[in-house]
Amino acid sequence: MAGGVPATVVQDKIRINAIMLEGKVALITGAASGIGEETARLFVEHGAFVVIVDVQDDLGNRVAETIGADKVSYRHCDVRDEKQVEEAVSYTVEKYGKLDILFSNAGILGPLTGILDLDIDTFDDIMATNVRGMAAMIKHAARAMVARNTRGSIICTGSVASSIGGTGPHGYTASKHAVIGLVRGTSSELGAHGIRVNCVSPYGVATPLVCRAYNLEPSEVEANSYSLSNLKGIVLKARHIAESVLFLASDESAYISGQNLAVDGGFTVATTRVSSLTN
Repeated sequence: MAGGVPATVVQDKIRINAIMLEGKVALITGAASGIGEETARLFVEHGAFVVIVDVQDDLGNRVAETIGADKVSYRHCDVRDEKQVEEAVSYTVEKYGKLDILFSNAGILGPLTGILDLDIDTFDDIMATNVRGMAAMIKHAARAMVARNTRGSIICTGSVASSIGGTGPHGYTASKHAVIGLVRGTSSELGAHGIRVNCVSPYGVATPLVCRAYNLEPSEVEANSYSLSNLKGIVLKARHIAESVLFLASDESAYISGQNLAVDGGFTVATTRVSSLTN
């Protein structure tokens, strides 16, 4: 017995909760590295079949091979090209018969320049990838879900830059603010079809994207983020973000939609302290 509950009941509950996506089919963009890769691995651990898409073909194929071809396949897709987006969704449905989960994670940071030196062409490319690409992914994934009467879950990657300024380049910040609007708008429409749309917004994490942008080693990125973090005693890892995505993808969050889940240790709401409260 465990607190008056038969041990077999406790064991069954643990077993059920351990596999959160059994038989589900997921499409993950930007999955050749970083948060996308970590999420793909976690989804498979929880029983999902996953199609990972990216523009980094060598890395993407390597990720699929290391996870296992029986559970994961790789597809080249530049989310700026709607035709490639549509083809990636079609490939997923043709291969597995349905699409239950979209994790729209592909994004770029852009150069670390100020507004006085802003290159508009580069700004347009950031918006095309981070916003237009995400809109195209939601469009075609939702079409596939609606066509098969699938009560699906769509999760988009935001950022602490979705909520506050000064945490990233201006183009990136503008794009991530737009992601929140896109999530809220599409959730209000797709709820009629039983489809949930949410956003996960991480604090600074040492992904290859961030390390390249700042020309820092992962340990240096983590040290910098930790020094400015609100929640001490823990260093944010891609796995923590993947676990939040897993929650939003699963039936554990069955009545959550239109929300921005900040995985930031309180950074966006507790960046200042009143001395009288901390002494």
